[in-house]
Amino acid sequence: MYQPPHFREDRLDVQHELIRAHPLGLLVTAGPGGLQANHIPFLIDDVGSGYGKLRAHLARANPQARELSAVEQCLVVFQGPQHYISPSLYQTKRETGKVVPTWNYITVHAWGRPRVIDDAAWLRQQIEELTRHNEASRVAPWQVSDAPDAFVAAQIKGIIGLEIPIERIEGKWKVSQNRPAADRAGVVAGLKGHGGDADIMALQVAERSNRLE
Repeated sequence: MYQPPHFREDRLDVQHELIRAHPLGLLVTAGPGGLQANHIPFLIDDVGSGYGKLRAHLARANPQARELSAVEQCLVVFQGPQHYISPSLYQTKRETGKVVPTWNYITVHAWGRPRVIDDAAWLRQQIEELTRHNEASRVAPWQVSDAPDAFVAAQIKGIIGLEIPIERIEGKWKVSQNRPAADRAGVVAGLKGHGGDADIMALQVAERSNRLE
């Protein structure tokens, strides 16, 4: 990943939090079947040392499941908030006109050697933890045990597990750090109040701007 120094985010806790907040990762492999990519929800485990471990499952019928046993390394891309940035938001536009559009975004890339797991107990635990993580904010969270055991067991037969000890991880927070303070303030003002990723990006730009000053 292209990493200008001002956009780097090397703090492991910040990288892990992005993964927890945006767990749908793009799993990329380059094996005998060529390049393949699938969107899969992951869990991230802190393992006390190293960069952590990713856990997931995918359909047994997915062609990429076979590729995972044949590759030395895979890549998982986690995409955080992103938003188009208009030159009209910059003070510099009004002063010199020497500005161009850009795109702000937050992402984490993680690399590691995949391990395929074909174990019903492991899979049951993984789907239970994944469900708890994503149902936690609901008033009445759904649980795997709400479904009949025989039905769950049949569903588990159709999936395989995936574990990726992270060997390398990079975070990139491209949130206007390369712009003058007045331009950063213009981005915050221009995005704030529009909801969704616009508001989240405004907060990120403001937070990083405060760290620069």
